[in-house]
Amino acid sequence: MYASATIITSSVLVFDLVVVLLLCGVLSFVSYRLKLLTASGSVASFLMGVIIGSFGSIDWLIILIAFALSGFIVTKFKFELKKRKGVQEGKKGERNWKNVVANGLIPALIALAAWALGLQDSAAADLVYLTAVSVAASDTVASELGVLSNKTFLITSMKRVAVGTDGGVSTYGTAWALFGAAFASILGWLLLFPWGTIDLRLLIPIAMGFLGCNIDSLIGATLERAKIVGKLGTNVLSMAFGVLGALLIISIFYQ
Repeated sequence: MYASATIITSSVLVFDLVVVLLLCGVLSFVSYRLKLLTASGSVASFLMGVIIGSFGSIDWLIILIAFALSGFIVTKFKFELKKRKGVQEGKKGERNWKNVVANGLIPALIALAAWALGLQDSAAADLVYLTAVSVAASDTVASELGVLSNKTFLITSMKRVAVGTDGGVSTYGTAWALFGAAFASILGWLLLFPWGTIDLRLLIPIAMGFLGCNIDSLIGATLERAKIVGKLGTNVLSMAFGVLGALLIISIFYQ
């Protein structure tokens, strides 16, 4: 009986790994062929995806893929207008390894930490992971759609600045930031939690995702403008703040 259970468990693990490799391989290859990712971005995407899918869960990987696809969509939206303004991502909207690591490093570290602690299937780990993706989604949507606004203000002084300025915010972009956090959180919740069981915990990734996006702008207006950190560092730090906020709330109210 024990031997049979071990064989079945091993078979499931192998099957899951194959699925993860296939999903990551196909997504990275297609993204490269469609010029959504550079070669380095494609490799980084594959590695991040494998870590998250293998040490976290396939559901976590699917959420990451959904975020990546939505990111590609908003990046391409009104791309010619962004190009005329000089605020487009890459030459044709493509993202390199730094962009991928900026959005994937914290989720990958969460997956590794959850695996090390044996918490992959816990609600707390799901919420923390979802918060990280929510921050990334909020920031990406706000950045890609916020630059379409002609009224941008520096978050630290609220003085008018040029579109695309580090730390620049707008009413339009802020509204999209909240939408991005809510969309990622709700979608992730429906995948990770029993169907129809939405409760107040859903507010954690929404609130921390939105807050993380604004912290990104704050860091951009201060540390990034002072050349202390780059865009990658700004994204990682803002995501880390959002995750720490989620951990604090979970530890206080749900333990």
